[in-house]
Amino acid sequence: MEIQHFSHHHPLVFIQAHSAASKAALCLGCEKPGCAELELAPKIQHPFHPEHPLTLLPKSPYSGGITACSFCGTNFEGFVYNCFDCEFDLHINFERDCSGCQKPLSGPIYHCLDCSYPTFFTLHKECVELPLEINHPCDRKHPLTLLPRRPAHPEKCICAKSNGAVDYIFSPPTITNASHEHPWMLISKKMSFICDFCGIVGDHSPYLCATCNLAVHKNCISLPRNIRITRHCHVICFSYSFQQNQVEDCMCRICFTEVDTSYGYDERLGPSNLITDVIEQISIEEIMVASKIKHSYHHHNLRLTFSGEIKDDSQCDGCMRPISTPFYSCEQCKFFLHKDCVELPKEMPHPFHKHLLTLSNSHDENGCSWCTTCRRLYQGFRYRCYKGDCYFEIDIQCMLLSDTLKHPSHEHSLVLVHNEGTSCSACFKNLLSMDVAYRCMKRCDFSLDVGCASLPLTAWYKYDRHALTLTFSDDSEPSQLYCDLCEKEREPNCWFYYCADCDNSLHLNCALGDLPYMKLGNKIKGTGHRHPLTVVKNIWNCPPCKVCGEVCNGQALECKESECNFTVHSVCCWFLYESSE
Repeated sequence: MEIQHFSHHHPLVFIQAHSAASKAALCLGCEKPGCAELELAPKIQHPFHPEHPLTLLPKSPYSGGITACSFCGTNFEGFVYNCFDCEFDLHINFERDCSGCQKPLSGPIYHCLDCSYPTFFTLHKECVELPLEINHPCDRKHPLTLLPRRPAHPEKCICAKSNGAVDYIFSPPTITNASHEHPWMLISKKMSFICDFCGIVGDHSPYLCATCNLAVHKNCISLPRNIRITRHCHVICFSYSFQQNQVEDCMCRICFTEVDTSYGYDERLGPSNLITDVIEQISIEEIMVASKIKHSYHHHNLRLTFSGEIKDDSQCDGCMRPISTPFYSCEQCKFFLHKDCVELPKEMPHPFHKHLLTLSNSHDENGCSWCTTCRRLYQGFRYRCYKGDCYFEIDIQCMLLSDTLKHPSHEHSLVLVHNEGTSCSACFKNLLSMDVAYRCMKRCDFSLDVGCASLPLTAWYKYDRHALTLTFSDDSEPSQLYCDLCEKEREPNCWFYYCADCDNSLHLNCALGDLPYMKLGNKIKGTGHRHPLTVVKNIWNCPPCKVCGEVCNGQALECKESECNFTVHSVCCWFLYESSE
């Protein structure tokens, strides 16, 4: 069946069904599910090329292995339906929009056989059957005429603006959507309004919810209630607005511009893929809290502690930071987990990795791991990619860092980005091109590598009864720039830990130790020594390092075998490994 449509100079041929099913099969190169389940006909007679049958080829018949679809113009590899005589090629997964409404083609269509790519002309059956003239409540003075293209005269009337907006003209009077509890009623009138969802001005035909007193664009009605993005570990849910006192920071975490909280706003939902079984619960201020749990990465039950005395050397077995309340602990062995580490989800996305990462407590054969982001040696939990040959792994400290950061060392907010050839403003080390770092949102010349950005703001020194504070600058005389622990000089612009009461200054490593994310008492292998070495913390009677000869004050590695008298700095340990090869 053919028709002559006013909008096109050639006759249009009617095609009963244009859909995914009519395409015979999906392209092998598309990697979409279901490709293998469809039977590919060796030859087809396709309505877009009625002159000759199309033959299925396993790959491109042209040199270079690339085929250009004669219908949609897409360059592709893999299966192709080809007419050798006409050099007509059809992509098995081709897609094209209707020449009238500009929406994807589906269902019955009319197609012009005389036009070829890129001037194909195809219309939905519904678009062909549109009346040539209508009366519309938006413009009660004039009838609206259907035109094939936008007129050239100035747009003074909505009848001109309506050209091509077929979806708008025939908008349904009522829309019911699962994301909103009340129906939306169309106001068919030219009027100015501000959409209560997106905050953008509209000039005609809003949809109104009289119960909630909301006016919105038609397209905004279908905004999803919940979404997931790689830059955030939780589900993002849609909310119409927030009161000013409900949020402290109105900065969008994607484009870093201010969000108008009078309109649509996103908030987070808690994780749902935890790896913890709750055994007992208690009620605290009408909130149920798990008081006893069974964690997947420990063989005994763990009990919650809200307060009490904590030993100075107790560490969380998840993040390796000093333990602090609230935390879960094992009554049978020295196993501790912060409450936040217990609530870590089994899987999380990371903004700079394409695959989903899985929580793990296993390490390599040496009993430790190397964080891809901060390049620190660590034990405890980690998130790792298990896709194919991908070896991306990240420690808990780095995984939980937000992609935006307000750090006390700088007046502006920082954003996590791929390195752009800068150096860290804290330690002044050059950043590699593969590194990620925090950069100033205002484009100041300020950057922090992930290791420095995650430094604790306080630390402890055995000869000082006060906590040391992370300090970002020092105006002291050059003769005063030294470390009170190792008695070596400090760089004038590098960060350090300082006690104002006792006037004690320490290098970062001297205050935190060389292995701050390794648990005391744990053993590691692969150091170049014939026995495994134990992570220790020397305070009194510190032995000398077997490599450099200097005193091993603080964290070090020690051999516990009776016949050995071996202690080494962690840094010197790797020189020992090289000499053993």
